[in-house]
Amino acid sequence: MKYFNLHTHKSTNQPNVLEVVNQYPQEFEGTIPYYSIGIHPWHIVAERVEADLAIIESKLKEKNCLAVGECGLDKRIEIAMELQQTVFEKQLLLAQKYNKPVIIHCVAAFQEVIATKKKLNSTVPMLIHGFSKNAQVAKQLVDNGFYLSFGKCLMSNPALEAVFKAVPTDRIFLETDTIKEGIETVYELAAKYKGVSVAEMQELVNQNFNTVFNQINSEPNKL
Repeated sequence: MKYFNLHTHKSTNQPNVLEVVNQYPQEFEGTIPYYSIGIHPWHIVAERVEADLAIIESKLKEKNCLAVGECGLDKRIEIAMELQQTVFEKQLLLAQKYNKPVIIHCVAAFQEVIATKKKLNSTVPMLIHGFSKNAQVAKQLVDNGFYLSFGKCLMSNPALEAVFKAVPTDRIFLETDTIKEGIETVYELAAKYKGVSVAEMQELVNQNFNTVFNQINSEPNKL
């Protein structure tokens, strides 16, 4: 059984790992086996948004583009929230058009992300990557249909153990993002926190992968 890594910025090309490598429109690398592509709120350039969206749309037609993202909202940067909101919504509309899941970057804007999902009546799966907040926020997101991906903060913040334990297993993904540790290490800690074996944790994530990603592909992906 393979490990599934929802979100990473570096391809490792390990035969036992299926990883979704984050790509940006202006820095696209065509040799990466599976990827997501989106406009990160940090990297919004107003004059380039339409050109970036055109690149994203062209890639969403490709089979090995598994998701839109990372995209989202971040209240702790200087880019105006109005512009962030517009760019986020346009990417969600593309995800809906091409029936692709969305990998979301969210900082201090969870209520806005939930409201945007409702406003656009988005039905594609939405995954909050790098979740690091409390159990109340986690429950609200899960109740509104979001998946939560854990990785960097799970490894560094012991307080997340209780939050991770409380999240239903059918709403969990795991990732490395930018950490130096491999995805196997994340799975080991996640399995420990959930009180299951690593193989059982792989199976749980495998089931979630098939639920979220197989509905968008004509040929099933088996981890």
